[in-house]
Amino acid sequence: MVSSPSPKHNGMRESNHLLSDDDGYDYDDQANDKILAIEIEKADADDVPGVVPPFSWKKLWEFTGPGFLMSVAFLDPGNLEGDLQAGAIAGYSLLWLLMWSTFMGLLIQLLSLRLGVATGRHLAEICREEYPNCARILLWLMAEVALIGADIQEVIGSAIAIKILSRGVIPLWGGVLITASDCFIFLFLENYGVRKLEAFFAVLISTMALSFAWMFAETKPNGKELIIGLLLPRLSSKTIQKAVGVVGCVITPHNVFLYSALVQTRKIDPKKKEKVQEALNYYTIESSIAVFVSFSINLMVTTVFAKGFYATPQAHSIGLVNAGQYLQERYGGGLFPILYIWGIGLLAAGQSSTMTGTYAGQFIMGGFLNLQMKKWIRSVITRSCAILPTIIVAIYFNRSEDSLDILNEWLNVLQGMVIPFAIIPLLTLVSNEQIMGVFKIGKLMERTVWTVAALVIMINGYVMLSFFLSEVNGLLFGFVVCMGASAYIAFLVYLISQRHNQAELKGFTHLTN
Repeated sequence: MVSSPSPKHNGMRESNHLLSDDDGYDYDDQANDKILAIEIEKADADDVPGVVPPFSWKKLWEFTGPGFLMSVAFLDPGNLEGDLQAGAIAGYSLLWLLMWSTFMGLLIQLLSLRLGVATGRHLAEICREEYPNCARILLWLMAEVALIGADIQEVIGSAIAIKILSRGVIPLWGGVLITASDCFIFLFLENYGVRKLEAFFAVLISTMALSFAWMFAETKPNGKELIIGLLLPRLSSKTIQKAVGVVGCVITPHNVFLYSALVQTRKIDPKKKEKVQEALNYYTIESSIAVFVSFSINLMVTTVFAKGFYATPQAHSIGLVNAGQYLQERYGGGLFPILYIWGIGLLAAGQSSTMTGTYAGQFIMGGFLNLQMKKWIRSVITRSCAILPTIIVAIYFNRSEDSLDILNEWLNVLQGMVIPFAIIPLLTLVSNEQIMGVFKIGKLMERTVWTVAALVIMINGYVMLSFFLSEVNGLLFGFVVCMGASAYIAFLVYLISQRHNQAELKGFTHLTN
C-alpha cells in the first residue's frame, strides 16, 4: 500500500533549501545539482492578496520554455517514423486520430505539470516517498527501460540523419558516437542558465518546423483531403495497426516524469495559492501552444508521405532509413534537394529528443534513487546506459534496413508496455488531496483522465498482444512470455489498487474527524 502521507504533504511546497548563484539562478545544495530556478517577476502594487493576478504577456513570456522542451518528445524520430508510415499506408484517413491522440497526450502532460507546480517535487521523487521499496524499484526499472528504448530510437534517428547529410561518409555507428556527445553540449549550455538551454531547443524546434514546412510546400498535399482527414473519423481493417501506432507514439513514459520537473525551473512563492494557480494557468497556455506546434509538424510529415506514397508499391517498405531516398526519387532536387531537407529536420528531431532524454534520465535516476552526485557524473551514467546498447544495435543492424524497421517495432512495443507505469502513479497522485491539497483534480476530471488512461492502456495492450502472437514461436518462449505477462498484469493491478486504497483512507479520515 502507498505509504502514509508525511506532514509536508499539504499541496504546497517548502523552500527546498535553495541557494543563489551569481547569475540569479537557484540550486538545491542538498543534491549538489542545479535546479535552474528563475525568479518570476515580483507582485505588482495592484495585486490583491488571495486573487490570481490578471493575464500578462510579459509574465507568459517568463513562464515560456518548459512546455517546448516537453513537446520535443512528440517529435522524436520514433514519432516521425510513425507519421510517415501512417501517411504512406493510410493516406489522410488517420489525421483525426493524430489530432485526438495529441490532445490526450497534452491532457496527461497538464496533469504532470500540475503535480510538479503544486507539490514542488517531480513525479519520480514523489513515487520514491509514496510507494514501498519494492514497488519503487520496479517503477524505476520500468522508467529506465522505457528511457533506454526511446533513446535508442532517437540516437539511431540522429545517426541516420548524419549519414544522409554526410552522403554516406559517416556510417551509422559513427553517427551514434557523434550524437553521444550531445550530453556535454547540454551540460555546457545549462551552466549558462536555463534560458540559454531553452533558446537552443527553440532553434532546434524552429529548424524542424522550417524543414518540414518546406517539404510540405514542395510536395503540395491535397488541402481538401487534409481537412476531411482531420474532421471525419475513418478506420479500416487495413489501417488499424497503423492507427494503434499513431496513438502509441504520442505518449512517452519518460516525458511524463520529465515535465513535472521542468516546471520547477520557475521560482514562485509556494505559500500563496494565487501564485501557484497563476503558474498553472501560464504553463497550461504555454504547453497548449507548444503541443499545437508539435502537432502541426507531425501533421505536415504525415500529409507529405500521404501525398507522395499512399497506394504506391513503396508504401509498405518505407521507413526512417530509406524515407529520404524515396522522397528524392519522387520529388527530385528542386531549389534544395528534398533529401537534405528531410535529413536536417530528422537531425534536429533526433538531437533535441536525445538531449531531453538525458535530462529525463537525470531526474528519473535522482528522484527514484535519491542519488547525491554531480550532474556531469549522472549525465555520463545516464548517457552510457543508452549509448552502449545503441552502438551495438547500430553495428549489428547497419547491414539491413529491414532489420532496423523490425527493431523499431520492438521498441514501440516496449514503449507501450511501460506507459501504464508512468500514467497510473501520476493519476493516483494528482487525485490524492493529502498530496495535492486544494489543487487536487475534481471528480469529473478524475473520471476523464482515468478513461483516457484506460483507452491508452487498451490500445497499447492490443499492440502488444498482436505483436507477441505473431512473434512468439516455441513452447519455451511462449511459457516465458506468459510468465512475464502474468507478473506484468499483477503489478498493474497493484498500482491501480492504490487508487482505491487511498480513497478508502480518505473516507475513513473524514468519518473519524
